[in-house]
Amino acid sequence: MFDLITFFLNFIILMISVLMGLAFFTLFERKVLGYIQIRKGPNKVGMMGLIQPFSDAIKLFSKEHITLIMSNYFMYYMSPIFSLFFSLFIWVCLPIFTGFMNFSFSFLFFMCISSLSVYTIMIAGWSSNSMYSMLGSLRCVAQTISYEVSLFMILFSFLLLIGSVKIFDMIIYQFNVWFFFLCIPLCMIWFVSSLAETNRTPFDFAEGESELVSGFNVEYSSGGFALIFMAEYSSILFMSSLFVLIFMGSLYLTFIYFIVVLLVSFTFIWTRGTLPRFRYDKLMYLTWKGFLPVSLNFIYFFIGLKFFINILMI
Repeated sequence: MFDLITFFLNFIILMISVLMGLAFFTLFERKVLGYIQIRKGPNKVGMMGLIQPFSDAIKLFSKEHITLIMSNYFMYYMSPIFSLFFSLFIWVCLPIFTGFMNFSFSFLFFMCISSLSVYTIMIAGWSSNSMYSMLGSLRCVAQTISYEVSLFMILFSFLLLIGSVKIFDMIIYQFNVWFFFLCIPLCMIWFVSSLAETNRTPFDFAEGESELVSGFNVEYSSGGFALIFMAEYSSILFMSSLFVLIFMGSLYLTFIYFIVVLLVSFTFIWTRGTLPRFRYDKLMYLTWKGFLPVSLNFIYFFIGLKFFINILMI
């Protein structure tokens, strides 16, 4: 019973910390984009705009919620809630050394939850009963599933290397040397796939404003839009944390770890402020003709490496 209470307390503290983090991450993004475009960004609400995220939250959640007559109302209403729930629940798989939160199949848990998050976008686009949102959700689902294949192949190659599906084992195996130095191509592919997985520029076709009028969330207003927005930023912070943990695992839970996570998150924003949006067919060619063959070759390489090491040990 004590373990269960500890688990729930840790989970609640973790969720509050993540929500506070993503609130200030939105401010950080607006500031960085402002300086990239040679302007100040938010600087009126509070000192240097520090209270701006809370002001935005109050504005969004207090606005009138538009009810669509032709929508499938229950699914339309629930899909943003489940989207945020999945993006927050996935944080449990990070090895926090309290309660039940350091479990053995954490990589499998990450794969399952990240695959489920696709359904919320698909249902959000379909249940609105709008052609614009339907097209946006279809493009997003096709893109996310395509990049999940290369993402999971990269992950599978590391799981073959360490012989475990536990995230904590990544930290143990990187005590002497980081996987970043051993597999720089995989590191770059993982980062680009993370951009596509979280629907960020230059892969933000789910929210292609110029073609699809904001994409799958075009019919959402006030709280529903805010929940989708929060889910996206929570996913960015999680993918940044996982990137550092997989490729620079020995830094985990040190002060430098959080600095590096912030730098990786900054790279997401820097990419948004620098690169234009890809053409959709080039986006799909990149994953199926570029990333997938490379990740498959690395899997074969790691299988051969493990086999060769086992022979040497015999």
